[in-house]
Amino acid sequence: MFDPLGAFTEAFTSFLFGKVETTRLPVRTSTGQAQAVYLPTAAPGLGDSGVIIGREVYSGKGYIYDPFQLYGQQLPAPHWLVLGESGNGKSALEKTYVLRQLRFRDRQVVVLDAQGEDGVGEWNLIAQELGITPIRLDPTAALNGGIRLNPLDPSITTTGQLALLRTIIEVAMGHGLDERSGFALKVAHAAVLGGHEDETDGIDETDGADATDGATRAGRQPVLSDIVEQLRHPEPSSAEAMNVDIDDVRAWGLDVALVLDRLVDGDLRGMFDGPTTAGIDLDAPLIVFDLSHIDRNSIAMPILMAIVGVWLEHTWIRPDRKKRIFLVEEAWHIINSPFVAQLFQRLLKFGRRLGLSFVAVVHHLSDVVDGAAAREAAAILKMASTRTIYAQKADEARATGRVLGLPRWAVEIIPTLTPGIAVWDVNGNVQVVKHLITEAERPLVYTDRAMTESAPLPTDEARALALAADAEAEARAEAIAMERQLRNESSETVA
Repeated sequence: MFDPLGAFTEAFTSFLFGKVETTRLPVRTSTGQAQAVYLPTAAPGLGDSGVIIGREVYSGKGYIYDPFQLYGQQLPAPHWLVLGESGNGKSALEKTYVLRQLRFRDRQVVVLDAQGEDGVGEWNLIAQELGITPIRLDPTAALNGGIRLNPLDPSITTTGQLALLRTIIEVAMGHGLDERSGFALKVAHAAVLGGHEDETDGIDETDGADATDGATRAGRQPVLSDIVEQLRHPEPSSAEAMNVDIDDVRAWGLDVALVLDRLVDGDLRGMFDGPTTAGIDLDAPLIVFDLSHIDRNSIAMPILMAIVGVWLEHTWIRPDRKKRIFLVEEAWHIINSPFVAQLFQRLLKFGRRLGLSFVAVVHHLSDVVDGAAAREAAAILKMASTRTIYAQKADEARATGRVLGLPRWAVEIIPTLTPGIAVWDVNGNVQVVKHLITEAERPLVYTDRAMTESAPLPTDEARALALAADAEAEARAEAIAMERQLRNESSETVA
């Protein structure tokens, strides 16, 4: 319908200002060019409650992370996996994270320190700064008043003790116990604990009560040597209960006795074959188990981690509303052993309702997913809703991306990351984060003194070089990410 008023207005406007063209022809362009039309955006952070880690490389925003604050809607599990090759900043991240967590009064941390420098663990400086003495487990010092942890500690339930004994033996033997060896171990354990009810297959433990006069009635803790003695000389009543010959029970337990004898009188003696050392302060804000004197390739390492884990499960974790962090260096000793992994899998599963965050530090994911405990490793990795990945080689990065389900851009950038920068995946929220270290933390967290002490730099010069290196690393990461993004988007055109 003709609009006289509109026509008159358009004619008058054209007379005053000239004809105005308000339509444009369609223009074909690419998304790479058209993106300049849109305002820059950044992915949302994780909130503003918790400990600051550093800053996001692309947006420059502060990056704050706390599994206890995020647990629930944003984070289904509080457990954390840290990956990356040596020298890229994993240790510095762990240490500053713990130091910052301890500023909250309701936090408590246990560290299994498997790295060493100058004859002590790498957490020694932090322990000294906080006035804490590390619990040093050393087979050479254990016989001279060193620290002992007893697998038969009365604070551990009888079921837990038997499970731990099985794990120790299976790790040492490299395979699971058969039914007959398991039965021999069970009756020996029941006899040592004589008179206590057990939950394992209805064994009547009262039959061996007399055998424990020297253990329970004298007021001392049962120890591994008691188990070895019972395996060598089983109680006739235990054999009669199952209608088997006593010589058969003795033969079934021979291999088990030989394995445990190594912990009592062999090369691993001193750490597990006596009552738990008194005076270990489980109420301290930081508890450091120094395992640096244990050969990392020795069978003692997974055995020791299993004993420490189960002992802590029964003595340290309590429903007292404290938030606890259990950090394990060289965690592949746990995840790569099916028997130890099963114990820790249970600890992680039940630890969530008791406020426990498990932090596993591993160099390569292939160390665990391709090992003997692939199924157990997959279960533990599934529980880790937070994954932090430092620089890895391209092949390793692709394998890591497949296992963890990382986006393609994150997988491509991992091999280019410089020290201190990592890809963070917090339940699908993926960011590139630059870890920041304060001047007060710097002397406590670096673990490469042997490589750097011979040629120290003046403080001002060192600070300037560090700042320049940080800026260069961030610029490089930004440039590489932008280049990859533009290259990917330029292949798509829009009208």
